[in-house]
Parts: sequence; structure tokens; C-alpha cells
Amino acid sequence: MGPMSDTRWLNEREMAAWEGFLEASSRVGHRLEQQLKDEAGLSHPQYEILVRLAGSPEGEMRMTELARLLITSKSGLTYQVGRLEARGLVRRRSCPTDVRGVFAVLTDEGREVLEAAAPGHVTTVRSALIDVLTPQELDVLAAGLGRVGRRLREG
Repeated sequence: MGPMSDTRWLNEREMAAWEGFLEASSRVGHRLEQQLKDEAGLSHPQYEILVRLAGSPEGEMRMTELARLLITSKSGLTYQVGRLEARGLVRRRSCPTDVRGVFAVLTDEGREVLEAAAPGHVTTVRSALIDVLTPQELDVLAAGLGRVGRRLREG
């Protein structure tokens, strides 16, 4: 008996859910990426970095914590923060009490760009996802995908 015989293949319902998830996540992601690029000159990861920094005390966060929250590699985050830094939207600073600690800091210009970009972004999130679903579907989606995220996060 090989591995093929032990495989729990997807039934029709499971396949419909999987394919729906793949298509929706890809299309929503593409729509958000395009809107942010066109309206704010930002990538979606860059926008999320600005959002996280704006929501943190003093508008700053340790790079390692930012990478963990955004579910990205340190090198990927370093690249995106570097792009934001080149535009003057973020700056980096070292932590004097921890040689390993580098912080990303939101600049005033970064906050202005975020505030200008946010209305168009949320409008796109609404039109691409939120307003398409009923309140009950939103509850199910939030519960189900939240559980998936927690399970994978906890390993």
C-alpha cells in the first residue's frame, strides 16, 4: 500500500471550498495590490507596515515583531521597509539597550500617506469582499479562517 491509498482526497464540497478560497484570495489580493499601487504608489505589504506602525505606541515597532505580525521573512520586511525609507515614510533606528533591536518608525509623511491611502483601500476591501457577503457569511468566514490562522500560527 503506497501513499496514494492513504490520501484523504477532497470530496466535491471540500474541493468547491478550496477552489473558492484560492480564487477569491488571489483576486481580492490582486485588486487590493492594484488599487494601492494606482492611488498611493504602495504595495500591499508596504501599506500593512504603515498600518501596524500607526497603530503602535510612538508609531514604532521592533523589526522582528513587525515581521512576526505581518507573517513575512525578515529579509522581505527589510526590503519593504527599505523602500518606505527611501520615500521618507519610515525610518529605522537602533535600540540603545539591545544591539539586536532595530525599530521601524513611522514618519509624519508616512502617517500622511497612510491617511490619504486608507479611504480608497477600505472602499476596495468593502467592494471586493465585505459587501459581497451577508452578515452570517462574514461571521462564518471570520470564525473559520481565524481558526485556520491560529492553528498554523501555533504550529
